[in-house]
Amino acid sequence: MSLLAGIDLGGSQIKAVCLEAGSGRVVRRDTLPTRDGETEQALPSWAVTVRSLVAEMERELGGVASLGLCAPGMAAADGRSIACMPGRLPGIVGLDWTRHLGRAEPVPVLNDAHAALLGEVSAGAARGRRDVYLLTLGTGVGGAVCADGRILRGAIGRAGHLGHLCLDPEGPLDVTRTPGSLEDLVGEHTVRERSGGRFGTTRELVSAYAAGDVEAGRVWLKSVRVLACAIASLNNILDPELVVLGGGIAAAGPRLFEPLARELDEVEWRPYGRGVPVVQAELGEWAGAIGAAHHAGRFLGQAG
Repeated sequence: MSLLAGIDLGGSQIKAVCLEAGSGRVVRRDTLPTRDGETEQALPSWAVTVRSLVAEMERELGGVASLGLCAPGMAAADGRSIACMPGRLPGIVGLDWTRHLGRAEPVPVLNDAHAALLGEVSAGAARGRRDVYLLTLGTGVGGAVCADGRILRGAIGRAGHLGHLCLDPEGPLDVTRTPGSLEDLVGEHTVRERSGGRFGTTRELVSAYAAGDVEAGRVWLKSVRVLACAIASLNNILDPELVVLGGGIAAAGPRLFEPLARELDEVEWRPYGRGVPVVQAELGEWAGAIGAAHHAGRFLGQAG
């Protein structure tokens, strides 16, 4: 049995999967703490953890044909490392994962949102689609674009940062110097500010909205309106078959998707009377690892 493995190195957790090549059946899952900022053996702790985990998978499963990895930040042009990751995971920039893991075949490296979309296209909500984009709605807003069956990287790997779409030119600058960005207008990191200090998380805000709190409803539905306008704008630019929403905010389910559908009825351009379906991601927290595994299989010509 030929196996594909994917590692998703996140800020708080490392997730790993092994898939059966061809069928895509998951044969193993692992979750371990990242311990960002800690060191051991003169290396970041997460680097030691990933190396130990890969060795364990190889030993217990009898070998892994292809291995891929994803992480936050921009992947290098040669796909062997992360080239830019400000503020988190010190030590990751420039780390050559093929060399670090001592593997004979390349370990292709992807941005985590790119990998999550590849996972959804390969085995999730966008299975079989060739033109689709993903928005991950969480602390911030991430994104990725699949155009004509290929993950869009752009000239330097920056493509897909959809959360940094400008929706208010007069708004404050976000972390990328974009004024009034989708990320700042919708992301959880600004909930306290947007709610006048009443709520610290989106879950709290949505629960109050569901209970009939008028002010919570105002804040939440304004966020939904902003998201609808962003989706309508991105649809005009990318002309997708499907939009996939993932991340913790998307877990609000009908309390997000029902008002979002009403807003899109107002703002989406629908040539031939057809709107673009908006669906919830299916693979959840495993999308990145599954996408990294499928990317490795494609990279090395394995079926999967």
